[in-house]
Amino acid sequence: MRETGDAEAVKAEAAEHSPIRSGLHGRLDAIRATRAGRLTLKIVIGTLGGVLVVAGLIMVPFPGPGWAVVFAGLAVLALEFHWAHRLLEFGKRTLSAWMVWLGRQHLAVKGLVILAAAATATAIVYFGVKLGFGVDLVLEAQKLLIR
Repeated sequence: MRETGDAEAVKAEAAEHSPIRSGLHGRLDAIRATRAGRLTLKIVIGTLGGVLVVAGLIMVPFPGPGWAVVFAGLAVLALEFHWAHRLLEFGKRTLSAWMVWLGRQHLAVKGLVILAAAATATAIVYFGVKLGFGVDLVLEAQKLLIR
């Protein structure tokens, strides 16, 4: 039998065994059942999601999964912050609308979009290597071809 001062433990146990929510959300609810758990969860989720969003934004100009990492970070933040959930939904709607628009376009427009993306990625890599490491990839390629 419990004493009357164990309200936090009762709430945590009820959240843990709740038939309504299970899986990740049930576990998060169990953590949120205590004041320290709520604060810790906000700090951990905020830090992890923030790091993912910032890392993704840094990766956006480079070839690779920049936007995917940004969306993953927003998904993590959306576990605990309503504003992040709204922003994630806006991003998903915008991306979906853009993909639908692109899907309706003529093959030439799709080709131009692909060429523009490839040209942008190539320029970013070229100037990134040239400015970051002092290596001119075009000159290096010419040296290899002349041999």
